Amino acid sequence: MKLRAILVDDEPHAIEVLDNYLGNFSEIEVIARCRNAIQAFQILQQNKIDLMFLDVKMPGLKGTDLLRSLTTPPKVIFTTAYEDYALAGFDLNAVDYLLKPIPFERFLRAMDKVFGSMDVGRRSEIVPEKPYISNQDVFLYLKVDRKMVKVNVKDIFWVESLRDYIKVVLKDKVLISKHKISLLEELLPEDGFVRVHRSFIVSVDKIESYHSHKIEIAGKELPIGRNFRNECQRRFRLTF
Repeated sequence: MKLRAILVDDEPHAIEVLDNYLGNFSEIEVIARCRNAIQAFQILQQNKIDLMFLDVKMPGLKGTDLLRSLTTPPKVIFTTAYEDYALAGFDLNAVDYLLKPIPFERFLRAMDKVFGSMDVGRRSEIVPEKPYISNQDVFLYLKVDRKMVKVNVKDIFWVESLRDYIKVVLKDKVLISKHKISLLEELLPEDGFVRVHRSFIVSVDKIESYHSHKIEIAGKELPIGRNFRNECQRRFRLTF
């Protein structure tokens, strides 16, 4: 069963950002995109809505005032550029309060709260294609922002788990994709990558330094988990 959502914001770019983020969730169906609170009120009177992304400060009726006017409001995630509205948002029992510009990782934490508070079955809908060999390079295809993005694995520095998502760190960009890190562990070439922590897979060639508890890649320190130390010891020929 899908959750029916509406997006309420007077800024078109803010609506577009939320739309793109929600495109990664097959459990969410966006019913309406409203430019003001009055339009949202009308939609709420005519439809059963489960989740509302609500800007706080809009011309005319504020988002907080809209929420106070509802007898049986849906779950609400406030979005705003103003930190001082946070307390009012939580006083109104909002699921979360997101400060613009909204990073995708922060958006994911808010969605975790939504799914944790409602009976929604999470499921993985896209599985990356198996790696294929072309010109001696290995590629993966990952779904990023509603499209399949080709990634040369030799450009990967590390992969980080974000619950049902992964963050793939490349030399010049970061990709967020809806996959479990365990699936990437199966797909990545075993001789080129090693799982050093339940949340991290690293490229062996990109490691700059390491010791018993940490690895450094591109100036960033990543932890070595207790359960992965033996494998790291074998791969790096270390005595911890």
